[in-house]
Parts: sequence; C-alpha cells; structure tokens
Amino acid sequence: GSGGGLADGEERERPDQRDETLWEHLQAQASAAGFSPADHAIALTLIDATDEGGYLRADLGEIAERLGVDEARIEAVLAVCHGFEPTGVMARSIPECLKLQLIERNRFDPAMGALLDHLDLLARRDLAALRKVCGVDAEDLVEMIAELKALTPRPGAGFGGEPAQTVVPDVHVRPDPAGGWRIELNTDTLPRLLVDKRYHAVVAAGARSDTEKTFVADCAAQASWLVKSLDQRARTIMKVASEIVRQQDAFLAFGVEFLRPLTLKTVAEAIEMHESTVSRVTSNKYVSTPRGVFELKFFFTAAIQSSDGGAAHSAEAVRQRIKTMIDGESGDGDVLSDDRIVEILNEAGIDIARRTVAKYREALRIPSSIQRRRLMKAG
Repeated sequence: GSGGGLADGEERERPDQRDETLWEHLQAQASAAGFSPADHAIALTLIDATDEGGYLRADLGEIAERLGVDEARIEAVLAVCHGFEPTGVMARSIPECLKLQLIERNRFDPAMGALLDHLDLLARRDLAALRKVCGVDAEDLVEMIAELKALTPRPGAGFGGEPAQTVVPDVHVRPDPAGGWRIELNTDTLPRLLVDKRYHAVVAAGARSDTEKTFVADCAAQASWLVKSLDQRARTIMKVASEIVRQQDAFLAFGVEFLRPLTLKTVAEAIEMHESTVSRVTSNKYVSTPRGVFELKFFFTAAIQSSDGGAAHSAEAVRQRIKTMIDGESGDGDVLSDDRIVEILNEAGIDIARRTVAKYREALRIPSSIQRRRLMKAG
C-alpha cells in the first residue's frame, strides 16, 4: 500500500468534524435571539463568563458597571438566555439550575421552591424537617425528590470539543492620563516578517548566471513588498480604530446609551480610504476597551435622523430612551402609547415613525400599552 496511510478500520479525524462546544452553541442562540446590538454584547459577555458545566460565574453588578447599564438590564438579558438550550444553562447556582428545568417541565410550585431552598436538609437526609418546610406528606416528598434526581445538575456536561478560543484583541484602548484615549496595536496579533539582508547578500554574491541573479532580485523585491504591505495593513487598522474611537468617544466614556450612529462610509471618508478597505479591516478584528472587548463592527449602528436638522441619533440610543420612558411608568394613567412615545421623541428632536417605535419596543420584549395597562390593573 501507499506509505503513510492509515491502517484498515482507522478513520482520519477531519478538522470540521469536531464537536460543537457549549460556548458556540450558546453564541449561535444569542445571534438568533433578536437582541439589539447592545443586548447582544451583554449576552456574549455573559456567555463568556459561563463555565464548562453550564454555570454563570460572573458578578452582574460588575458587568453592569463595566458596560455602563443598569443591573436590571443585565438581569433582563440573562432572563432571555435562561430560555436557551440546554435547559438550566447559565444558572448561577444549583437551585436556580434545577428551578429552570422544573419550570420548563411545568413542575415548579411553592413546595418545590421550598425544597430547592433547603437542599442542605436533603443532603443531610433530614426528611422530617423537609416535610415541614415544604408542607407536604411523606409520599409527596418522595415523589418530589425523585423528580429532582431526574434533572441535570450540570447542563453543559453533554458538550464536547475544546472551549471556544478566547478572543485576542487586535487593538487596545485605554484612558490617557492626559485626557482622551490611548490607542495601541496589539503587536502579538500582527504577522511578523523579517528579511535577512545578510543572507540575501550571501545568496546574491553566489549567483552566477543572469537567470540566478534575476531570481534572487525578484525574491528580494517580493519580500520587501510583503514587509511594506504588512506595515501598511497595521497602519490602516490603527487609522480605522482611531477614527472609531474618536466617533464613539461618548460610548467609551458614558456607556451603551451613548453609542453614536456610524457607517463604514463615514469612517472611510474621514480617513480618506475606500469603504471596502474599512469593511475588510474591521472584519473579525477586536478592540479591548474599559467597557469590554468588542468586534470593531459592533460600533457601526443604524442612524435615526434628527427632526431639527441636528446630529443623527443611534438606533440603539433611541431604543434605550424608549425603554427608560416605559420603565418610568408608575401607574395606569402613566402608561405611554406608541403614538405618545413618538410625540415625546419628536419633541426631543428625534424623527421617528410609530411603526419603528413598535418594532423597537417589541425587540426590547416590552408588551403593548394595552397589555401593560392590564398588567398594572392585575398587579
């Protein structure tokens, strides 16, 4: 047979046949969840903080502070993530993990809640105390314990493969003590290429025929061109990143609600480059900022025109204004209709249609004004 082949019955593992990791599985669901750009960034941050067992190992307050949003918003995104498969994933404790699974099976009730709150009694086999706190008889308690044993305490354990590679930022942005931002390329991510001029001199001196001399000269010219091209690429990344930081200064300083509308064309015109070059440079490139690590394309958001001819408004910032207005509703008489929200935004100089307000409200998973009024009356 041919040399270097595989023995009969063996199979060569193909690179694309590896198992999907838990993180890839969750990231795919986050991409399909209909999040706003900012909420998608929050979801990815939470997924990054999830361990291989499927548990969230993060302080929500710290994430909220870093991203410049309320902790309630982080909780809201996490609540959506708790609907991801496998059920129970991204829980912060074993009781919460089991509770999510029981809710999906429609088996969570006050008695089960009491049992989950007292798993220490179950560990000690103190069944008498458990019956008392759960308010059930011995037969019911046995059934409840059997239900718990049928659940999965490590929802992430069924996934194989290596963990998703940690994103290595291509650019670092840090506050400058003198004011503004210090922007630096991460040299570890740049291809390194050096031309050995001494070796080139030796080879060139040894060339005898014109053909050999031409070949050596061509190789040297190509190597020199490649070095210059890589240097130019690094300069381009730096120019694009610097312009994005300049445009999104308020986001870096104050948080996600200050994300400005920005297009590839705007950046391309500012740095006098072609739009396709900016698109290529920002693809799969990441920047580390005080608010977290983001793909450069995260900073390009849709714009909503100003009704008074002033600066345009980021769609994400408008979404957050709508959310803030609705969060401020305190009673039945305060419930804002989509039409009223349009009026308030128009008064603030934001030109927006009613259907756009409705679309943003639905993306934020906020019920209609009629539904909110009913919920307030019921509450």
